[in-house]
Amino acid sequence: MLNVGLTGGIGSGKSTVSQALAARGAILIDSDVLAREVVAPGTDGLAAVVAEFGAAVLAPDGSLDRPALGAVVFADETRRAALNAIVHPRVRARSAEIAAAAGPGDVVVNDIPLLVETGLADRFEVVVVVDAADEVRLRRLAESRGMSAEEARARMSAQATREERLAAADVVLDNNGTPEELEAQVDRLWKQLRERAAAA
Repeated sequence: MLNVGLTGGIGSGKSTVSQALAARGAILIDSDVLAREVVAPGTDGLAAVVAEFGAAVLAPDGSLDRPALGAVVFADETRRAALNAIVHPRVRARSAEIAAAAGPGDVVVNDIPLLVETGLADRFEVVVVVDAADEVRLRRLAESRGMSAEEARARMSAQATREERLAAADVVLDNNGTPEELEAQVDRLWKQLRERAAAA
């Protein structure tokens, strides 16, 4: 088994790459998906979030009101750290369960938006960073998520810098170009990962 860490700043195209690798046969562990699962209604994770942030972060149906919580944590680093202390250990435990079920020769891709920020880079045999210029990411966030430039910049500044991510990378996928150019890079990467997994 080859354990791969995949990251990239918001708007970089990381999710596109993770889906492309999954389509080629990778076992995908998506931290964003797991982060939603561990605070789903009825979980101890959601109970811990409510205990920390109050019932104002709940939607009428009892689920987590993500925009309400986001408004609190993206404006305050201390509050964001408190949320991360609840969510990250639960996500790591669930990730470990999924990875433990992988077989020899499998490529396990861990899609982790905050891989660099949480100091997890050294846990992976290969760290892949999807990179795009800040202005490209700002444009994408406006087009795909309807974010204002101010909102997008706030999200970007809450993450590691491009330089910090690139410093942790074993492989960099440049996503400043076309979707076809990115696909070609993913093809080359997948071939390399398969070869390494088979040799492991």
